[in-house]
Amino acid sequence: MVEGIPAPGKRERFAAPPWTKESEEWRVLDQRLPADHLARRIERAVEMLDLSPLFDSYLGVGKKALPPDLLLKALLYEMHSKRPSPAQWARDARENEPLRWLLFGLEPSRARLYDFRDRLVSFVQEWNAQVLQVALAENLTPATRVALDSSSVAAHASRRQLLNEERLQQRRQVIDESLQRLQRGEIVPEKPGWLAATEAGLREQKQRYRRAAEVLAERQEANAQRRSSKRKPAEKILVSPSDPEAVIARDKMDVFRPLYSPQLLRDLDSPLIFSYDVFTQHNDNGTVGPMIERMVDQVGRKPKELFVDSGYVSLRHLEFCAVQGITVYGPCQENDFTTANHKKPQSNQHTELPKSAFRWLEEEQSYECPEGHRLHFAKTRTQQRSDYQITLSLYICPPEHCQRCPRQPACTRTPHQGRTVSRMENEELLDRLRERMHTDTAKKLYKLRSQTVELSYADMKEHRDLRRFHGRGLRRVTTEVGCLVLSNNALYVESQCSHKWRDGPANSKMPQTLCVA
Repeated sequence: MVEGIPAPGKRERFAAPPWTKESEEWRVLDQRLPADHLARRIERAVEMLDLSPLFDSYLGVGKKALPPDLLLKALLYEMHSKRPSPAQWARDARENEPLRWLLFGLEPSRARLYDFRDRLVSFVQEWNAQVLQVALAENLTPATRVALDSSSVAAHASRRQLLNEERLQQRRQVIDESLQRLQRGEIVPEKPGWLAATEAGLREQKQRYRRAAEVLAERQEANAQRRSSKRKPAEKILVSPSDPEAVIARDKMDVFRPLYSPQLLRDLDSPLIFSYDVFTQHNDNGTVGPMIERMVDQVGRKPKELFVDSGYVSLRHLEFCAVQGITVYGPCQENDFTTANHKKPQSNQHTELPKSAFRWLEEEQSYECPEGHRLHFAKTRTQQRSDYQITLSLYICPPEHCQRCPRQPACTRTPHQGRTVSRMENEELLDRLRERMHTDTAKKLYKLRSQTVELSYADMKEHRDLRRFHGRGLRRVTTEVGCLVLSNNALYVESQCSHKWRDGPANSKMPQTLCVA
C-alpha cells in the first residue's frame, strides 16, 4: 500500500467499473435484488461515511486503482455474510450476483483485495466514530450503560509450530546458512519442510524470525520480572514464528495455541458497539481504562454504568472508574458460574476459612474474626501484580485466641503465630461493589450483560466466522474486528434511520457532513 498527497483531479484517475446504472447487466441484477436485501442496506450504510481520506490515500499515479468506495461495500457485504477471506471475495466477484451488483461488474484480483484490506487500517476507527455520532444525533441510544467483555480468537498461525529460544535460534541459523548458499549459487542439501525454497522467500522468512526473536526477548524479560511462584522456566516461553505478536495460551476449548483477545464495549440499550480493540494478552488486566478512553474518543462521552465479569474486577479498574464517576457492576472474587455450578469459591490455598468471613470495622480500622476477636495492625508491604504494584496492610489475630479457637483447623496452619489477614489500599471500593451486587436492583441489571455483549461475540463467531482470524499481525486482526463492528453499527443505524432519510421531510435527510461528494 502506498499513501501520499492527493494530486489535482485524482478521483478521475480511478478505473471506471464495467457497468453503470444504465447498463443492461446491472439493471437485470437490480430487478432481481429484493428491496430489503443486505447488499442494498450495505450500500445505504456506506453512504453515511466520509470516504475522502480513503480516496486521498491513493497517489493517483501509475496503474489506475479500483474505486475504493465499491471495494469497501464489497468488503462489508462479504464479511457480514460470513465470508471474511479476500480469496473468497475474488471468487464471489465473479459468481455472486449481489456482490456483482455492488461492484458494478468489477472483478478485482485476490492481490488487490488483500491490499485493500490492509489499506483500511487507518480509517476504520474514524468511520465507526462517524456512525456512532449519527446514532447519537438520531437519539438511538443514551450511551450511558455499557457492558465490557473479551474473548479468545485463534490467530492465523499453526499451534504445532511454537518455538522456544533455543529452537528459534537454531532455525535462524539454518535460514542464514541457506540464504548464503543460494546467493553463492549452491544447492541447499536436506531442506526441512518449514524452510522457504527461494531466495525471496528466505529473506521474508528471515525478517519474520527476527521479529519473533524480538517478541520472545520481551516475553523472557517480562517472565523474569514475575514473582518466583508465577515465573515459568525459560524454555517454556514460546513464540509463533508465523505470527509472533499472538499470545500463546489456552483458548476456551482448552487448546494451547496462538491467540488474540478482542475486547468489545457494547451498549446495553441498543446493538451498538461503542469501542473495540485487540490485545495480545490472555487476561483482562489493565483493559478497562483504554476501552473507556476509546469510547470517549468515538462517542464523545463516557458511560455512567459499566457491567463486567469477574476478570475485570480488580482494584486498579475500580480506582479508574471511581475517578471517572462510573458505577461498576460485576461479581467480586468469584466467577459468574461459581455458585450456580456448585464450584468452590476462591479462597486462600492454605486455609478453608476465606478472608470474606472476617468483618472489616471501618471505625476501628481493624478486622473481627468469626469468633469475635480483633485482629491488630502489624505492618505494610508491597506486592507486585501482573502490571502494577499494590500496598497491603497486614492484620494479625493474637496467637492465644487462635490456639484456643474451635475454628483453628480450618482457619490457620500456624496458630502459634496467629491468623493473618491482608487489606489492600482502597479496598473499600471492593467492599462497596460487594454490597452493591447483593441488591435486587443490581442483580436485575446485571442480567442485561449476558443479553448484550455476550450475544455480540456469539454473533461474530457463529454468523461472521470470527473463530479464527484471516490475517496475521495485530494491525490486520484489529482491522478485521473493526470491519465487523463497522458493519454491525452501520447496519443498525441504517435500519433505524434510512426510512426517514429516504421518505421523510427535507430536515430529516442523511447528515450531509458524512456523505461522500
